Amino acid sequence: MSESSSLPPSLATAGSVPPDPDRPTPLQRGGATTGAAPATRSRNPLAGGAGRMVGLVIALVVLCAVGALTGGERFASLDNAMTILRQAAIYGVLAVGMTFVITGGGIDLSVGSVLGLASIWASTVATQTMAESSGWFVMVFTALAVGAVCGLVNGVLIAYGRVVAFIATLAMLVGARGLAEIIANRQTQIVEVDGFLDVFRSSILGISVSIWIFAAVAVAGWFLLNRTTFGRRTLAVGGNPEAARLAGIRVKRHTMYLYVLAGVTAGIAAVLMLARTTSGSSTHGSLYELDAIAAVVVGGTLLAGGRGTIVGTVLGVLIFTTLTNVFVINNLSTSAQSVAKGLIIVVAVLLQQQFAARARRT
Repeated sequence: MSESSSLPPSLATAGSVPPDPDRPTPLQRGGATTGAAPATRSRNPLAGGAGRMVGLVIALVVLCAVGALTGGERFASLDNAMTILRQAAIYGVLAVGMTFVITGGGIDLSVGSVLGLASIWASTVATQTMAESSGWFVMVFTALAVGAVCGLVNGVLIAYGRVVAFIATLAMLVGARGLAEIIANRQTQIVEVDGFLDVFRSSILGISVSIWIFAAVAVAGWFLLNRTTFGRRTLAVGGNPEAARLAGIRVKRHTMYLYVLAGVTAGIAAVLMLARTTSGSSTHGSLYELDAIAAVVVGGTLLAGGRGTIVGTVLGVLIFTTLTNVFVINNLSTSAQSVAKGLIIVVAVLLQQQFAARARRT
Protein backbone atom coordinates (compact mmCIF):
# COMPACT_ATOMS: atom_id res chain seq x y z
CA MET A 1 0.00 0.00 0.00
CA SER A 2 1.35 3.45 -0.91
CA GLU A 3 2.01 6.07 1.71
CA SER A 4 -0.62 8.44 0.40
CA SER A 5 -3.32 5.76 0.49
CA SER A 6 -2.85 5.32 4.23
CA LEU A 7 -3.40 9.02 4.92
CA PRO A 8 -6.77 10.64 5.55
CA PRO A 9 -8.39 11.98 2.40
CA SER A 10 -7.68 15.55 3.43
CA LEU A 11 -3.94 14.80 3.67
CA ALA A 12 -3.72 12.68 0.56
CA THR A 13 -4.27 15.65 -1.70
CA ALA A 14 -1.57 17.52 -3.56
CA GLY A 15 0.91 19.21 -1.22
CA SER A 16 -0.48 17.44 1.89
CA VAL A 17 -2.18 20.63 3.07
CA PRO A 18 -3.40 20.32 6.69
CA PRO A 19 -7.14 20.28 7.16
CA ASP A 20 -8.95 23.53 7.85
CA PRO A 21 -10.32 23.42 11.44
CA ASP A 22 -13.34 25.47 10.36
CA ARG A 23 -14.20 22.98 7.60
CA PRO A 24 -16.26 19.93 8.64
CA THR A 25 -14.64 16.55 8.23
CA PRO A 26 -16.26 13.80 6.14
CA LEU A 27 -17.65 12.15 9.28
CA GLN A 28 -19.03 15.48 10.52
CA ARG A 29 -20.74 15.93 7.17
CA GLY A 30 -22.28 12.49 7.49
CA GLY A 31 -20.47 11.18 4.44
CA ALA A 32 -18.23 8.18 3.90
CA THR A 33 -14.51 8.17 4.63
CA THR A 34 -13.89 9.08 1.03
CA GLY A 35 -15.39 12.47 1.66
CA ALA A 36 -18.50 11.83 -0.41
CA ALA A 37 -21.58 13.81 0.57
CA PRO A 38 -24.64 11.83 1.62
CA ALA A 39 -27.10 11.03 -1.13
CA THR A 40 -29.83 13.40 -0.07
CA ARG A 41 -31.02 14.35 -3.51
CA SER A 42 -34.34 12.86 -4.46
CA ARG A 43 -34.12 10.48 -7.35
CA ASN A 44 -36.23 11.28 -10.37
CA PRO A 45 -38.78 8.44 -10.55
CA LEU A 46 -38.88 8.73 -14.34
CA ALA A 47 -35.10 8.52 -14.80
CA GLY A 48 -34.87 4.74 -14.79
CA GLY A 49 -37.05 1.80 -15.73
CA ALA A 50 -40.27 3.59 -14.82
CA GLY A 51 -39.45 6.33 -17.30
CA ARG A 52 -38.85 3.83 -20.06
CA MET A 53 -42.17 2.11 -19.35
CA VAL A 54 -44.00 5.44 -19.40
CA GLY A 55 -42.39 6.26 -22.73
CA LEU A 56 -43.50 2.92 -24.20
CA VAL A 57 -47.05 3.36 -22.94
CA ILE A 58 -47.19 6.86 -24.42
CA ALA A 59 -45.92 5.53 -27.77
CA LEU A 60 -48.58 2.80 -27.75
CA VAL A 61 -51.32 5.30 -26.88
CA VAL A 62 -50.18 7.61 -29.68
CA LEU A 63 -50.27 4.73 -32.16
CA CYS A 64 -53.77 3.79 -31.04
CA ALA A 65 -54.88 7.42 -31.40
CA VAL A 66 -53.45 7.58 -34.92
CA GLY A 67 -55.17 4.32 -35.77
CA ALA A 68 -58.50 5.56 -34.43
CA LEU A 69 -58.21 8.85 -36.35
CA THR A 70 -57.20 7.27 -39.65
CA GLY A 71 -59.05 3.97 -39.46
CA GLY A 72 -62.16 4.95 -37.58
CA GLU A 73 -64.33 2.13 -36.33
CA ARG A 74 -62.34 -0.43 -38.26
CA PHE A 75 -59.45 0.15 -35.89
CA ALA A 76 -61.34 1.06 -32.72
CA SER A 77 -63.58 -2.02 -32.73
CA LEU A 78 -63.25 -4.81 -30.17
CA ASP A 79 -62.79 -7.38 -32.93
CA ASN A 80 -59.76 -5.48 -34.25
CA ALA A 81 -58.30 -5.29 -30.75
CA MET A 82 -58.59 -9.07 -30.46
CA THR A 83 -56.97 -9.40 -33.89
CA ILE A 84 -54.01 -7.31 -32.73
CA LEU A 85 -53.59 -9.44 -29.60
CA ARG A 86 -53.84 -12.70 -31.56
CA GLN A 87 -51.16 -11.49 -33.96
CA ALA A 88 -49.01 -10.35 -31.04
CA ALA A 89 -49.25 -13.75 -29.31
CA ILE A 90 -46.76 -15.61 -31.52
CA TYR A 91 -44.24 -12.77 -31.65
CA GLY A 92 -44.72 -12.17 -27.95
CA VAL A 93 -43.99 -15.73 -26.90
CA LEU A 94 -40.81 -15.70 -28.99
CA ALA A 95 -39.83 -12.32 -27.55
CA VAL A 96 -40.19 -13.51 -23.94
CA GLY A 97 -37.63 -16.24 -24.56
CA MET A 98 -35.43 -13.80 -26.45
CA THR A 99 -35.52 -11.43 -23.47
CA PHE A 100 -33.79 -14.02 -21.30
CA VAL A 101 -31.12 -14.75 -23.91
CA ILE A 102 -30.32 -11.07 -24.50
CA THR A 103 -30.41 -10.25 -20.79
CA GLY A 104 -27.88 -13.05 -20.30
CA GLY A 105 -25.54 -11.41 -22.81
CA GLY A 106 -26.38 -13.58 -25.82
CA ILE A 107 -28.40 -13.47 -29.03
CA ASP A 108 -30.51 -16.06 -30.83
CA LEU A 109 -31.06 -15.68 -34.56
CA SER A 110 -32.60 -19.13 -34.97
CA VAL A 111 -35.95 -18.92 -33.14
CA GLY A 112 -37.93 -18.25 -36.32
CA SER A 113 -36.43 -21.25 -38.10
CA VAL A 114 -36.87 -23.41 -35.00
CA LEU A 115 -40.54 -22.39 -34.99
CA GLY A 116 -40.85 -23.56 -38.60
CA LEU A 117 -39.08 -26.86 -37.90
CA ALA A 118 -41.23 -27.52 -34.82
CA SER A 119 -44.42 -26.81 -36.79
CA ILE A 120 -43.33 -29.25 -39.49
CA TRP A 121 -42.34 -32.01 -37.09
CA ALA A 122 -45.53 -31.64 -35.06
CA SER A 123 -47.70 -31.89 -38.17
CA THR A 124 -46.10 -34.88 -39.91
CA VAL A 125 -48.34 -37.82 -40.74
CA ALA A 126 -46.64 -39.96 -38.09
CA THR A 127 -47.12 -37.36 -35.37
CA GLN A 128 -50.74 -36.69 -36.29
CA THR A 129 -51.47 -40.41 -36.41
CA MET A 130 -50.11 -40.80 -32.88
CA ALA A 131 -52.11 -37.74 -31.82
CA GLU A 132 -55.32 -39.24 -33.20
CA SER A 133 -54.83 -42.40 -31.15
CA SER A 134 -53.17 -41.01 -28.00
CA GLY A 135 -54.39 -37.42 -27.78
CA TRP A 136 -53.66 -34.00 -29.22
CA PHE A 137 -51.00 -33.33 -26.56
CA VAL A 138 -48.62 -35.50 -28.64
CA MET A 139 -48.38 -32.66 -31.16
CA VAL A 140 -47.73 -30.15 -28.39
CA PHE A 141 -45.06 -32.33 -26.81
CA THR A 142 -43.37 -32.83 -30.19
CA ALA A 143 -43.22 -29.09 -30.88
CA LEU A 144 -41.82 -28.33 -27.43
CA ALA A 145 -39.30 -31.17 -27.67
CA VAL A 146 -38.02 -30.01 -31.06
CA GLY A 147 -37.64 -26.46 -29.75
CA ALA A 148 -35.86 -27.64 -26.59
CA VAL A 149 -33.42 -29.84 -28.54
CA CYS A 150 -32.56 -27.04 -30.94
CA GLY A 151 -32.03 -24.70 -28.00
CA LEU A 152 -29.87 -27.30 -26.30
CA VAL A 153 -27.68 -27.62 -29.39
CA ASN A 154 -27.29 -23.83 -29.50
CA GLY A 155 -26.49 -23.69 -25.79
CA VAL A 156 -23.90 -26.47 -25.89
CA LEU A 157 -22.13 -24.96 -28.90
CA ILE A 158 -22.05 -21.49 -27.34
CA ALA A 159 -21.36 -22.34 -23.70
CA TYR A 160 -19.11 -25.39 -24.00
CA GLY A 161 -17.97 -25.24 -27.62
CA ARG A 162 -17.13 -21.53 -27.25
CA VAL A 163 -18.72 -20.73 -30.58
CA VAL A 164 -19.81 -17.11 -30.88
CA ALA A 165 -23.56 -16.87 -30.29
CA PHE A 166 -24.12 -15.01 -33.55
CA ILE A 167 -22.41 -17.76 -35.58
CA ALA A 168 -23.91 -20.71 -33.70
CA THR A 169 -27.48 -19.47 -33.94
CA LEU A 170 -26.97 -18.35 -37.55
CA ALA A 171 -25.94 -21.92 -38.36
CA MET A 172 -29.06 -23.20 -36.58
CA LEU A 173 -31.18 -20.71 -38.52
CA VAL A 174 -29.97 -22.15 -41.82
CA GLY A 175 -29.87 -25.78 -40.67
CA ALA A 176 -33.31 -25.85 -39.05
CA ARG A 177 -34.93 -24.24 -42.08
CA GLY A 178 -33.24 -26.72 -44.41
CA LEU A 179 -34.23 -29.71 -42.25
CA ALA A 180 -37.85 -28.50 -42.23
CA GLU A 181 -37.82 -28.34 -46.02
CA ILE A 182 -36.40 -31.87 -46.25
CA ILE A 183 -38.96 -33.35 -43.85
CA ALA A 184 -41.92 -31.67 -45.58
CA ASN A 185 -40.49 -31.96 -49.07
CA ARG A 186 -41.22 -28.24 -49.38
CA GLN A 187 -44.95 -28.90 -49.00
CA THR A 188 -47.49 -27.57 -46.55
CA GLN A 189 -48.81 -30.15 -44.07
CA ILE A 190 -52.45 -29.74 -43.08
CA VAL A 191 -53.42 -30.27 -39.44
CA GLU A 192 -56.29 -32.77 -39.30
CA VAL A 193 -56.39 -33.56 -35.58
CA ASP A 194 -59.75 -32.14 -34.55
CA GLY A 195 -58.96 -32.29 -30.84
CA PHE A 196 -55.92 -30.05 -31.29
CA LEU A 197 -57.84 -27.51 -33.35
CA ASP A 198 -60.82 -27.54 -30.99
CA VAL A 199 -58.59 -26.67 -28.03
CA PHE A 200 -56.23 -24.10 -29.50
CA ARG A 201 -58.74 -22.35 -31.78
CA SER A 202 -61.30 -21.94 -29.02
CA SER A 203 -62.00 -18.99 -26.73
CA ILE A 204 -62.24 -18.55 -22.97
CA LEU A 205 -64.45 -15.69 -21.75
CA GLY A 206 -64.54 -14.41 -25.31
CA ILE A 207 -60.74 -14.23 -25.55
CA SER A 208 -58.76 -16.54 -27.85
CA VAL A 209 -56.75 -19.32 -26.21
CA SER A 210 -53.64 -18.04 -28.00
CA ILE A 211 -53.95 -14.72 -26.15
CA TRP A 212 -54.32 -16.54 -22.82
CA ILE A 213 -51.21 -18.58 -23.60
CA PHE A 214 -49.26 -15.42 -24.46
CA ALA A 215 -50.39 -13.84 -21.19
CA ALA A 216 -49.41 -16.97 -19.23
CA VAL A 217 -45.96 -17.09 -20.84
CA ALA A 218 -45.42 -13.37 -20.15
CA VAL A 219 -46.45 -13.69 -16.48
CA ALA A 220 -44.29 -16.78 -16.04
CA GLY A 221 -41.37 -15.00 -17.70
CA TRP A 222 -41.79 -11.94 -15.47
CA PHE A 223 -41.87 -14.10 -12.35
CA LEU A 224 -38.86 -16.13 -13.47
CA LEU A 225 -36.77 -13.04 -14.26
CA ASN A 226 -37.75 -10.89 -11.29
CA ARG A 227 -38.60 -13.24 -8.44
CA THR A 228 -36.31 -16.26 -8.74
CA THR A 229 -32.65 -17.13 -8.37
CA PHE A 230 -32.62 -18.07 -12.04
CA GLY A 231 -33.51 -14.50 -12.98
CA ARG A 232 -30.90 -12.97 -10.69
CA ARG A 233 -28.28 -15.28 -12.14
CA THR A 234 -29.34 -14.29 -15.65
CA LEU A 235 -28.80 -10.62 -14.82
CA ALA A 236 -25.44 -11.41 -13.23
CA VAL A 237 -24.22 -13.49 -16.17
CA GLY A 238 -25.26 -10.81 -18.65
CA GLY A 239 -23.78 -7.98 -16.62
CA ASN A 240 -20.37 -9.51 -15.89
CA PRO A 241 -19.85 -13.22 -16.58
CA GLU A 242 -16.44 -13.32 -14.91
CA ALA A 243 -17.77 -11.75 -11.71
CA ALA A 244 -20.71 -14.17 -11.85
CA ARG A 245 -18.29 -17.09 -12.13
CA LEU A 246 -16.28 -15.86 -9.15
CA ALA A 247 -19.54 -15.55 -7.21
CA GLY A 248 -20.15 -19.25 -7.68
CA ILE A 249 -22.55 -19.20 -10.64
CA ARG A 250 -21.98 -21.92 -13.21
CA VAL A 251 -21.97 -19.54 -16.13
CA LYS A 252 -21.69 -22.13 -18.90
CA ARG A 253 -24.53 -24.25 -17.61
CA HIS A 254 -26.73 -21.23 -17.03
CA THR A 255 -26.03 -19.96 -20.55
CA MET A 256 -27.07 -23.33 -21.92
CA TYR A 257 -30.32 -23.15 -19.95
CA LEU A 258 -31.10 -19.74 -21.46
CA TYR A 259 -30.93 -21.09 -25.00
CA VAL A 260 -33.02 -24.12 -24.06
CA LEU A 261 -35.61 -21.71 -22.67
CA ALA A 262 -35.60 -19.75 -25.94
CA GLY A 263 -36.06 -23.01 -27.82
CA VAL A 264 -39.03 -24.01 -25.66
CA THR A 265 -40.73 -20.67 -26.30
CA ALA A 266 -40.15 -21.22 -30.03
CA GLY A 267 -41.92 -24.57 -29.63
CA ILE A 268 -44.86 -22.87 -27.89
CA ALA A 269 -45.01 -20.32 -30.69
CA ALA A 270 -45.06 -23.20 -33.20
CA VAL A 271 -48.14 -24.64 -31.47
CA LEU A 272 -49.86 -21.26 -31.76
CA MET A 273 -48.85 -21.04 -35.41
CA LEU A 274 -50.26 -24.50 -36.12
CA ALA A 275 -53.56 -23.52 -34.52
CA ARG A 276 -53.70 -20.18 -36.33
CA THR A 277 -52.90 -21.47 -39.84
CA THR A 278 -54.11 -25.11 -39.39
CA SER A 279 -50.94 -26.18 -41.18
CA GLY A 280 -47.24 -26.79 -40.75
CA SER A 281 -44.83 -25.19 -43.18
CA SER A 282 -41.11 -24.71 -43.52
CA THR A 283 -41.80 -21.03 -44.22
CA HIS A 284 -43.44 -20.48 -40.84
CA GLY A 285 -41.51 -18.05 -38.65
CA SER A 286 -39.49 -16.52 -41.47
CA LEU A 287 -37.70 -13.42 -40.11
CA TYR A 288 -39.66 -13.64 -36.86
CA GLU A 289 -36.38 -13.57 -34.96
CA LEU A 290 -35.77 -10.02 -36.15
CA ASP A 291 -39.18 -8.88 -34.93
CA ALA A 292 -38.58 -10.58 -31.58
CA ILE A 293 -35.18 -8.94 -31.14
CA ALA A 294 -36.59 -5.56 -32.15
CA ALA A 295 -39.43 -5.84 -29.63
CA VAL A 296 -37.00 -6.81 -26.87
CA VAL A 297 -34.63 -3.92 -27.57
CA VAL A 298 -37.42 -1.37 -27.99
CA GLY A 299 -38.90 -2.65 -24.73
CA GLY A 300 -35.80 -1.59 -22.82
CA THR A 301 -33.71 -4.74 -22.51
CA LEU A 302 -30.04 -3.85 -22.85
CA LEU A 303 -28.60 -5.46 -25.97
CA ALA A 304 -25.23 -5.87 -24.25
CA GLY A 305 -26.85 -7.85 -21.44
CA GLY A 306 -27.28 -7.30 -17.73
CA ARG A 307 -30.69 -5.62 -17.84
CA GLY A 308 -33.99 -7.04 -18.98
CA THR A 309 -37.69 -6.34 -18.68
CA ILE A 310 -40.58 -8.61 -19.61
CA VAL A 311 -43.14 -5.81 -19.27
CA GLY A 312 -41.14 -3.69 -21.70
CA THR A 313 -40.91 -6.61 -24.12
CA VAL A 314 -44.69 -7.08 -24.08
CA LEU A 315 -45.17 -3.36 -24.73
CA GLY A 316 -42.61 -3.52 -27.55
CA VAL A 317 -44.50 -6.41 -29.17
CA LEU A 318 -47.80 -4.53 -28.88
CA ILE A 319 -46.26 -1.40 -30.40
CA PHE A 320 -45.01 -3.22 -33.48
CA THR A 321 -48.18 -5.27 -33.88
CA THR A 322 -50.38 -2.19 -33.56
CA LEU A 323 -48.20 -0.36 -36.07
CA THR A 324 -48.65 -3.21 -38.56
CA ASN A 325 -52.40 -3.17 -38.00
CA VAL A 326 -52.59 0.60 -38.59
CA PHE A 327 -50.69 0.24 -41.85
CA VAL A 328 -52.89 -2.63 -43.05
CA ILE A 329 -56.12 -0.79 -42.23
CA ASN A 330 -54.93 2.26 -44.13
CA ASN A 331 -53.72 0.16 -47.10
CA LEU A 332 -50.15 1.39 -46.78
CA SER A 333 -47.25 -0.50 -48.29
CA THR A 334 -45.11 -2.95 -46.36
CA SER A 335 -42.06 -0.97 -47.46
CA ALA A 336 -43.30 2.11 -45.60
CA GLN A 337 -44.07 -0.12 -42.64
CA SER A 338 -40.47 -1.39 -42.59
CA VAL A 339 -39.16 2.17 -42.68
CA ALA A 340 -41.40 3.09 -39.75
CA LYS A 341 -40.20 0.07 -37.76
CA GLY A 342 -36.60 1.02 -38.40
CA LEU A 343 -37.23 4.57 -37.19
CA ILE A 344 -38.94 3.27 -34.04
CA ILE A 345 -35.95 1.06 -33.24
CA VAL A 346 -33.50 3.95 -33.68
CA VAL A 347 -35.62 6.32 -31.58
CA ALA A 348 -36.02 3.68 -28.87
CA VAL A 349 -32.27 3.14 -28.63
CA LEU A 350 -31.63 6.88 -28.48
CA LEU A 351 -34.21 7.24 -25.72
CA GLN A 352 -32.58 4.40 -23.80
CA GLN A 353 -29.28 6.24 -23.93
CA GLN A 354 -30.92 9.47 -22.74
CA PHE A 355 -32.63 7.73 -19.82
CA ALA A 356 -29.38 5.98 -18.88
CA ALA A 357 -27.45 9.26 -18.93
CA ARG A 358 -30.14 10.99 -16.85
CA ALA A 359 -30.12 8.13 -14.35
CA ARG A 360 -26.34 8.47 -13.93
CA ARG A 361 -26.64 12.23 -13.35
CA THR A 362 -29.31 11.77 -10.69
